[in-house]
Amino acid sequence: MKKYKFKVGIDTINCLLDSLGRAKLGKEAQLMFDKLKERFTPNLRTYTVLLNGWCRVKNLMEAVRVWNEMIDKGFKPDIIAHHTMLEGLLRCRKRSDAIKLFEVMKAKGPKPNVRSYTILIRDLCKKMKMREAVDYFEEMAKSGCDPDAAVYTCLITGFGNKREMDKVYGLLTEMKEKGLPPDVQTYNALIKLMTNKRMPDDAVRIYKKMIKCGLEPTIHTYNMMMRSYLETRNYEMGNAVWEEMNRKGCCPDDNSYIVLIGGLIRQGRSQEACRYLEEMIEKGMKAPQLDYNKFAADFSRAGKPDILEELARKMKFSGKFEASNVFSRWGEMMKKRVQRRDPV
Repeated sequence: MKKYKFKVGIDTINCLLDSLGRAKLGKEAQLMFDKLKERFTPNLRTYTVLLNGWCRVKNLMEAVRVWNEMIDKGFKPDIIAHHTMLEGLLRCRKRSDAIKLFEVMKAKGPKPNVRSYTILIRDLCKKMKMREAVDYFEEMAKSGCDPDAAVYTCLITGFGNKREMDKVYGLLTEMKEKGLPPDVQTYNALIKLMTNKRMPDDAVRIYKKMIKCGLEPTIHTYNMMMRSYLETRNYEMGNAVWEEMNRKGCCPDDNSYIVLIGGLIRQGRSQEACRYLEEMIEKGMKAPQLDYNKFAADFSRAGKPDILEELARKMKFSGKFEASNVFSRWGEMMKKRVQRRDPV
């Protein structure tokens, strides 16, 4: 930016600080802020992104320090800053403090909106406190906040995890009556409920309905369906999900490879697993935590005990030293086992 004479203003700095915070580099964001604060005048967003960075790494002491500094500098925390602090308190399991802050918002402002209520309701649903979650949902409606798909999705997930499917269907009906079509997150929540119950075919039916409604599945959608099929030892359908994902132009992430490779190893398809493992590491992803015992044993039974040494060499050559060490270690173990069985 300096080379091409673009002005580096506070918006640029805020963007950089926000990126660091989102990557859970709150300490680095603070160091960057301390280094640059004499050259730029911080604004409310600057303090909010710093606050978010500390909240994401669960450093509540630093988050409170930034909050107080923001007020001392004459900035009044807005609704976004309050939401950031609410999420930080809940992430650090300080629900009573989060509720106190929420009550202050109701009394002194900024007035809670649907997002404010959703933050509390989501946490309660995760903790299976559905009665309290419903109480806040009803309070939200009485306060004049119209519920959106996100808050319904939280309740659907909570009741689904408690296996209260009648309430899940009731919420879906209520959404339809209010003209709130399920979004991608709602469909993903429903797919997860089906995959957790090891009902991959039902998950696929929901997926097809999602496509029919014109919604684009996420990588998370495909990973859940693939895991469900592979856990029920249906490799053909698990592979079909992998191919569908690639056909739709959805790039596999670390988790996609881990799910597929783990499923292949469990089914004794170590040769195929090896191919995807190499592909994964060539893309710069970390070697996954897998059952390398089984991996090595499968190659040993197949008469290929040297495959792990070969993988170690490939990984070392490509600069993936961590993965190389993993395969070298298991290769050495395989050699010792073979020597013990056949000393000659």
